[in-house]
Amino acid sequence: MRKLHALTLAILIAVTTSGCGYALAGRGSFLPAYIRTVGIPQFENRTPLSFIDPALTEKARIEFIGRGRYTIRPDTVGADAVLTGEIAGFSVQPVGFTEQQLASRYLFTVIMRVRFTDARTSEVLWSDDALRFSAEYELSTRSNTALDGAGFLDQESSAFDRIANDIARTVVTAILEAF
Repeated sequence: MRKLHALTLAILIAVTTSGCGYALAGRGSFLPAYIRTVGIPQFENRTPLSFIDPALTEKARIEFIGRGRYTIRPDTVGADAVLTGEIAGFSVQPVGFTEQQLASRYLFTVIMRVRFTDARTSEVLWSDDALRFSAEYELSTRSNTALDGAGFLDQESSAFDRIANDIARTVVTAILEAF
């Protein structure tokens, strides 16, 4: 009887302590360990919207800081790696309407060129020359007049703030998780 209890206990311990070999993705970083300081200079803006580059640059900096492992610089001096970006396009299309036929939901699309480069070796660690970020956002107007998406963004900085947060999260996640 003791042998049966001992065998049962041994099997129970083996089953509960063994792993299946699977792990959750996104828990680490594929970047070299010496990368501690990331330079993120102002993104270039090829669109007519002057507010887009400072917002996207700042959100990328904040997203990297939020990961807790990196010191962020607003330039390339002293950086171990550099994130550069160029905003190549921005479009807004209404996709949802109110009963009064006023746009209430918009599809925002941002096209960017993004590059993350090792400053020591000049090796490009991650890049996307045609990063396309599209998302729909519910935007409500306070009046009964029609307002296009770009005009709304001029008046409602919080709308673009949400978009910039989502873009920054997408970019930084892609860099850190090598997607």
